Amino acid sequence: MQTQLLNTTQAAQFLGLSKAFLERDRWAGAKVPFIKIGDRAVRYRLEDLNAYIESRARKSTSDSGKR
Repeated sequence: MQTQLLNTTQAAQFLGLSKAFLERDRWAGAKVPFIKIGDRAVRYRLEDLNAYIESRARKSTSDSGKR
C-alpha cells in the first residue's frame, strides 16, 4: 500500500486553509494529524486529511460535534 504524503503547503491548499494555520495547529496540539519525518520534515497523509474533513461535518450551526 502506497500512502500519498503532502507537505504543509499542499495540505493547506487541499483543506482550503493557510499554511500558518497548520503550523499553529501543530504547535497547539494538532487537531489535524501529521507525520514527522526526521528532525524537520512534516507531512500529512491524504487519508488523514479526508478523515479530518469528515470529522468536522455538522448538521447545524448549534451542533458542537460532541456526542
